[in-house]
Amino acid sequence: MTSAHYWPLRAQIRFWCSCLMAPPRAVIFYLVSVAIFGGCECAAPPGAQAELPLLVSVGSGAGEPVGNDLIPGEPTKNTAWGTVADNLPFAPNKEKLASIAWRTWIYTDVGPQRTRLGYLRVGAIVDARGPLIKNPGCAGGWLRINPRGFVCLGKGATQDLEHKIVRQSQKRAQRGKGFPYTYARSRERAPERYFRLPSRDQLTEIEGKRVHERAANWRQRAKVQGLFTRLELDETLPAFMENETTPLEKPYGVSTYLRRQVHAGQTSAASGFALVDMFLWQGRAYGLSTEMDFFALDRLRLVEESSLQGLILNDENVLPVAFHVRGGMTLWKQTERGGFLPKSEQREKKGFLLTGNRATGGMIETQENGWLVQSTIRLIEPREGYPSMATGRRKWIDISIKNQTLVAYEGKKAVYATLISGGRGGIGKKGESNPEGHRTVRGTFMIHEKSISSTMDGDEDKADSYDLQDVPFVQYFHRGFALHGAYWHDDFGRKRSHGCVNLAPRDSAWLFEWSDPPVPPGWHAALNKKRGTVVYIHP
Repeated sequence: MTSAHYWPLRAQIRFWCSCLMAPPRAVIFYLVSVAIFGGCECAAPPGAQAELPLLVSVGSGAGEPVGNDLIPGEPTKNTAWGTVADNLPFAPNKEKLASIAWRTWIYTDVGPQRTRLGYLRVGAIVDARGPLIKNPGCAGGWLRINPRGFVCLGKGATQDLEHKIVRQSQKRAQRGKGFPYTYARSRERAPERYFRLPSRDQLTEIEGKRVHERAANWRQRAKVQGLFTRLELDETLPAFMENETTPLEKPYGVSTYLRRQVHAGQTSAASGFALVDMFLWQGRAYGLSTEMDFFALDRLRLVEESSLQGLILNDENVLPVAFHVRGGMTLWKQTERGGFLPKSEQREKKGFLLTGNRATGGMIETQENGWLVQSTIRLIEPREGYPSMATGRRKWIDISIKNQTLVAYEGKKAVYATLISGGRGGIGKKGESNPEGHRTVRGTFMIHEKSISSTMDGDEDKADSYDLQDVPFVQYFHRGFALHGAYWHDDFGRKRSHGCVNLAPRDSAWLFEWSDPPVPPGWHAALNKKRGTVVYIHP
């Protein structure tokens, strides 16, 4: 970033006068925006410091507003920088900023009544626009990002794109796929968190004499299973590492444990990890987690993605549809005389579009030229009636806890259907705002926060405690209740969760892109308490 030249008192007065002299439509825009984004959030973002006068740097990005001949979305001479009225898309130039925090918050404006719009994840690099605005809420200065919002430079964000934490975190989550990362679970002996690659002698000291034998056995199995090719395993260290002694740095906001010579202790036994890079070092395979720890892969179980994927529905493909839930299932073919013979065996979870034809004995015809026995499948039938939100093309999600099914609607038109895993305690009583005993909350809600991934953990004092990094495609609709993907089980269609609505990874990815509020490219999460997709949960 170029060196800053700050406006004197006269410029500060001009800035605040422009706020007071904003045209009525700008004031109306501000009030409407506050109404849309909800209540105040006065907490300062990472890196914020207090008690500084507002200063506007003219050495960064666009200059002072001078008229209407600016790029689309740039404020006019009557609009103050940093206000909600300045919160519009802009044409990118070469200016960028990068997140160096686990959550770099994005705000509606730079004032004391600002509210949160979402956040960036460490490593994200996004277009920025000046001028740099400094005030008591941000000593480092605010910059505008696309498509809306302001970010504070400091502990949470930087314009140094070669910052070590930025370089460490350049492998990003992938949207539109079932797994945004590669996932793994702890084995019986939980793995160590290495912050520096250990030598062979250090490994022996930390993990025992058999550590090298175990690593060699894992390497042999991995070659047989084709993991070397699939995981692109070789002796190449991650690009950000200068050499094998390069230590990892933790992003701002991530827990830092007591460090010993090369590691920071073991994880808990019921842990899940999201990995962004994998490589070989001195004959042992390691994975780099999103929280910037090295884990030995022979201490982990790599997770295979569920085969289950919901069905996209349209004018031709409509409800009812069928799903194979678990175990083996026979598909049948019809003979010329009307009888049935076995056609094939189905073991993977799968959805079936139907023709509408039925036969005696509970037989249902699929569009794949086969027949199913109704008693061996989960059938999702059309609704007999619709709740009040089913109007026009309004999006809403219909969840049945009894049937463990989900259907996404636009008005009265079903567009997607699949299986879920709800709370293993069943469904909460009507009107119960926070049911206990692993029950799923019942009622009509609205998605108010969406994140590409979010870490979830349970009570450490309970037998079923857990620590799951980067649960994929999380959509919160009521307190801690959310729709999200599950990488730790493949039991969809049966009650299984602690109360949330578990989805197969591919289903969670599809719903995440379909539902509101949308998460802009480059962002990790978006918040909106007024305009989210409705979630209707019933027996």
